[in-house]
Amino acid sequence: MALRVYLAGPEVFFPDARAQGEEKKRLCGEHGFEGVFPLDNEMPGAASLSPEAMARTISHGNEALMRSSDLLIANCTPFRGVSIDAGTAFEIGFMRALGRPVFGYSNVAGDYAARVRSVPAEARAAWDVETRGADIENFGLAENLMIAIAVLDTAGRFVVRDVAPDRVLSDLAAFSDCLALARRVLGVA
Repeated sequence: MALRVYLAGPEVFFPDARAQGEEKKRLCGEHGFEGVFPLDNEMPGAASLSPEAMARTISHGNEALMRSSDLLIANCTPFRGVSIDAGTAFEIGFMRALGRPVFGYSNVAGDYAARVRSVPAEARAAWDVETRGADIENFGLAENLMIAIAVLDTAGRFVVRDVAPDRVLSDLAAFSDCLALARRVLGVA
């Protein structure tokens, strides 16, 4: 039976989210895994729910999908800022707490501190005074140390590629590299 891979990342927000999820699941199959995409969540009667009830249903459903998965591969490409999608960060922590292997990739080269330092002055001006004066985590890692170390402790490396700006979130070459790495690390035949 193929190991189940929970596919964490901001793809659920894409206009073509289901198609992107199906492509990632197809690639998982080619590498000997079964992909589990967050939108695989079954939600009967969801249309009649309040926004909070819908959010709760999605959250609990995704937690159930993670519990049913053997490992996680996370798209850690910066999303709407200099860092990983917040929901994806939660999912990495959730799987680590379950003791499951965590793999990650990013389609943006350069370390976390460099990305923070590259924020234009106009954008930094919108940050509150304390944030503007706060230290920047600088360990030369691809992402915040808690995310990067969760990945490095499992995989030994964080898969990073630099891709065209118009495909930074959707390019799947680093994802495929991550699947190949997971096969090697986990000894999948």
